[in-house]
Amino acid sequence: MKNITGFLIALSFLIASCENEKKEIAAPKGYELVWHDEFDYEGLPDSAKWSYDTEGNDHGWGNNELQFYTEKDNENAFADGDYLHIVAKKEQKGGKDYTSARLITKNKGDWKYGRFEIKAKVPEGRGIWPAIWMLPTDWEYGGWPASGEIDIMEHVGYNPDSVFASAHTEAYNHVKGTNKTEGIAPGKKIYDSFNEYVLEWDEDEYRVYFNDKHYFTFENEDKTYEEWPFDKRFHLLLNVAVGGNWGGQKGVDDTIFPQEMVVDYVRVFKKK
Repeated sequence: MKNITGFLIALSFLIASCENEKKEIAAPKGYELVWHDEFDYEGLPDSAKWSYDTEGNDHGWGNNELQFYTEKDNENAFADGDYLHIVAKKEQKGGKDYTSARLITKNKGDWKYGRFEIKAKVPEGRGIWPAIWMLPTDWEYGGWPASGEIDIMEHVGYNPDSVFASAHTEAYNHVKGTNKTEGIAPGKKIYDSFNEYVLEWDEDEYRVYFNDKHYFTFENEDKTYEEWPFDKRFHLLLNVAVGGNWGGQKGVDDTIFPQEMVVDYVRVFKKK
């Protein structure tokens, strides 16, 4: 009886602990939590939630980037029990002078509409180009940019006090010089602290927030997929690039490495 009582007490504490953990993730009004990673484990990113994108290593990812993205390398991507670390290093691999990681939720976390909350601290230094963004899972309208791209957060190291949100579609993209982009400069160095980057996306528009401040909206013009391809499922990407057409505009400072983007959590909510 004594052993059974002890077991029941331990079980009740475990249940209470789990319930408290769930209660800590407060869903915004009208939403419910459907997917999340708190990185409260150690080792490689959870393989049930994350994969590695390495397919563009041979051609610079379309942006003339300088890094080689690795796969299942805990020097470039790992959880420490509290945070996810995506680390860019100065080292030669695959014909490149830098390594890093590009994590994706494709076919493990894919959504049409929702609220996406990512709390992260960006890396520091000239030549660094971290991003939190989304791409279409099925590319039903065709290759980039026809099927769309949602940029929740981009930061370039030579512009240390700003982050940017963008939309890319067939009609609006940076190749044509028509992409829709907005930046926010909160009056501090972005890399000095953790900030929450939020996307709210529905059938009429999507909105991007820096912490609680709304600063970018991309509207559905009710025309064709060329203006609004955002009615299909998308997945999340987290990466730290080096150099490239934007990140490397002012060169790369090799004295800064290693540099890392540290992620506290990734949470996805759907409307009830």
